[in-house]
Amino acid sequence: MSSVLRDTPFSILDRSRVREGEDGPRALRDTVALAREAEALGYHRFWVSEHHSVPGVAGSAPTVLAAAVAAATSRIRVGTGGVMLPNHRPLVVAEQFGVLEALFPGRIDMGLGRSVGFTGGVRKALGHGRDAAEDFDGQVAELLGWFTGEQTAHPGVHAWPAEGLRPAPFVLATGSGADLAARLGLPLVIGGIRGEDTMLRAVDRYRAAFRPSRWAAAPHVTLSGTVVVAPTPEEARRLLLPEAWSTAYSRTHGVFPPLPPPEAVESRAMTPAERDRFEAALTGHVAGPPDEVAAALTRLLTRSAADEYLVTTSTYDRRRLAESHRALAALLSS
Repeated sequence: MSSVLRDTPFSILDRSRVREGEDGPRALRDTVALAREAEALGYHRFWVSEHHSVPGVAGSAPTVLAAAVAAATSRIRVGTGGVMLPNHRPLVVAEQFGVLEALFPGRIDMGLGRSVGFTGGVRKALGHGRDAAEDFDGQVAELLGWFTGEQTAHPGVHAWPAEGLRPAPFVLATGSGADLAARLGLPLVIGGIRGEDTMLRAVDRYRAAFRPSRWAAAPHVTLSGTVVVAPTPEEARRLLLPEAWSTAYSRTHGVFPPLPPPEAVESRAMTPAERDRFEAALTGHVAGPPDEVAAALTRLLTRSAADEYLVTTSTYDRRRLAESHRALAALLSS
């Protein structure tokens, strides 16, 4: 096996996806169980996500879920992928991560994103409009200032117990976020949602513009994406079907539904618009038998010189998902 695979830390992001016929509480309990498995397999980090009013995602309170994950594990780093900062006041986010870092010192990651609520109704319920994301730079700077004690937006106010603590911050990005991470001297997490070449150009910009900070002395790049390891290409593709269909449905109907079983996707009649979105959602992933996955990851990690890889796979069959994570862990240690 290539040295780049052995030398690159791999981590897992779980979105607490709801399956058809089940409920959100089951999905959250499954996330905690998966975190235990990830730790046993030797993965570096385990992250959870933030979504609001999404039928297919149970993870609406990532810092609360991160606390449950950290309490159920003992060594693996735990964090968020991410907290959507425009939805919250930076002081409250600092207090939450301060509590996490105080309870689980040296294990907490603070992944931050700039997304706002998916619909106007969700944004209104959260109390933040679409324009809340326009000052993401300022929000991140204020948040970090609560930890250093240097924030100036609210003189005389302190974030206890956050002040003086150091959860590890990351900026989640698809493009412009990479420039922010460089300006603030923060580690970057980036996916190839707009294509691998676009992603790698953003990585190059980030490295070129990076300014060392008290949070990171040098650029740190974590790539993120779906990775599926299965005995055959056909089986790997079937594992991609549930998430691809949910993505296609959300893009054409405005609602992200629970994950259906692959056989339901295969038998489903699709409109032309749904079919186009569905086929697009099946592309750009690392999926296949172990040797093909190893080769694809080696090429990507070599080309990008990434420091880490964050696996973001979702599928209907929990057992097959666990098998894929186990097979990938075996590849990384061989």
